[in-house]
Amino acid sequence: MNIYKKIVLLFLTLYGFNVAWSQEKDSLPYYLEKAVKNNPTILQKYAEYEAALQKVPQVGSLPDPELSAGIFLSPMELVAGNQVADIQLMQMFPWFGTLKAAKNEMSLMAKAKYEIFKDAKLQVLFEAQQTWFDLYKVNKAILISQKNLDILNTLERLSLIRFKSASISGRSNSSSSGNTQNNVAQNTSSGDSGMTGMSGNATNNTNSTNTQSAGSMQGNTMSSSGGSGLTDLYRIQIEISDLENNIALLNNQKNTTVARFNSILNRSANEVVKIPDTIKSNTLIFPLLDVVDSMLVHNPMLTMLNFEKQSLEARNEMVTKMGYPMIGLGFNYSLIQKNSMSTLDMNGNDMIMPMVTVTLPIYRKKYKAMQAETEMLKTATEYQLKATKNSLNNEYYETIQNYEESKRRINLYAKQYSLANQSLKILIKSFSASGVGLTDLLIMQQQTLNYELKQVEAVADFNTAIAKFQRLMAYLQIQ
Repeated sequence: MNIYKKIVLLFLTLYGFNVAWSQEKDSLPYYLEKAVKNNPTILQKYAEYEAALQKVPQVGSLPDPELSAGIFLSPMELVAGNQVADIQLMQMFPWFGTLKAAKNEMSLMAKAKYEIFKDAKLQVLFEAQQTWFDLYKVNKAILISQKNLDILNTLERLSLIRFKSASISGRSNSSSSGNTQNNVAQNTSSGDSGMTGMSGNATNNTNSTNTQSAGSMQGNTMSSSGGSGLTDLYRIQIEISDLENNIALLNNQKNTTVARFNSILNRSANEVVKIPDTIKSNTLIFPLLDVVDSMLVHNPMLTMLNFEKQSLEARNEMVTKMGYPMIGLGFNYSLIQKNSMSTLDMNGNDMIMPMVTVTLPIYRKKYKAMQAETEMLKTATEYQLKATKNSLNNEYYETIQNYEESKRRINLYAKQYSLANQSLKILIKSFSASGVGLTDLLIMQQQTLNYELKQVEAVADFNTAIAKFQRLMAYLQIQ
């Protein structure tokens, strides 16, 4: 029974891992991991770091020994025999500590290359997050614009129905008014014949004037109602055309952003990138005051410059010791044949001669120039270190500004969107019922769209600012 429980628990655990993995497969951490593994810039910097490591054994090794050999075409006659060949082997040794200083220089340069690799990884992670949030903003803008397009299409149908109803009602009222005018004329002509001609003419003129006034008022009412309805319909159609054009532009922008994001992941430009419908505001897990301290201690560019400075100090030590003599140790071997005319005991014995060689670095100008070059490079690195610190401080304060502004915008646009959305619902009901207030309705609809888009942009900018803080602090989400 215990074994059975363990097996069931194992299957449940694996299933949970499967579900979690499938849920996170298209999440931002998943894309960041892909970017770190596949981005060509990161791979390039890491390859340069590995290449720099290979320089350490190169400079830390002794110079290759020199072997020279000479053969006499005609043996040289000596007292104790005939010399046939001469072989010489020599190994040069730099001054004490020169190789160690060279190895230190290359090791520190390799460490600097590794910091460049880390900085490239941080930059790629930040660019991936920034592009992902830009894609989220574009995607939400398309969805919001499509939703507002549906609202405008509904308003267009309502305006069209109201315009047709007003036209039919106008024609009906015009026909009723004509019948009324005819009845009045007939009643007037069949009136009391005892009235005088002047009275009759006055009465006819009055009736004629009243009839013309009634017809004119009815015609003006029809023209005003029909023209207003038609104008409203045209205005809605203009708004629909503008919104459709904006959606087309956003779709083009989305394709460009997707291609840029896929290039960071080193994928095909048309690869599908899944974006969630809603992104919540991230939480800054460290105080803002800690950002500066961590930035000045852990930022890879500052660390890289410090390693370069240390490597230049090691180079200065190496150059100084290169100005000292080099010592060579070796031997000379002479191959001797026996001389038949000689009776000496050493006849035919080969000769071995130990040798010592010392270089004389008397041309000091080149060594002084090498030392001066190193000192100038060291001074340039110190200036670059200060400039990099100033640049990081500027980025820090700009990021704080973006962070605080985005935080305020999130709260502001959330309230503004809520109020505008409620007002929009009220105006839509009013327009549906009475057909008035189209201008206010369109203005409020545009404000609601803007507030919703600005709220989305504020959340994305807020998360981008947090990603920038992580970039400055060298906080790696993906190792």
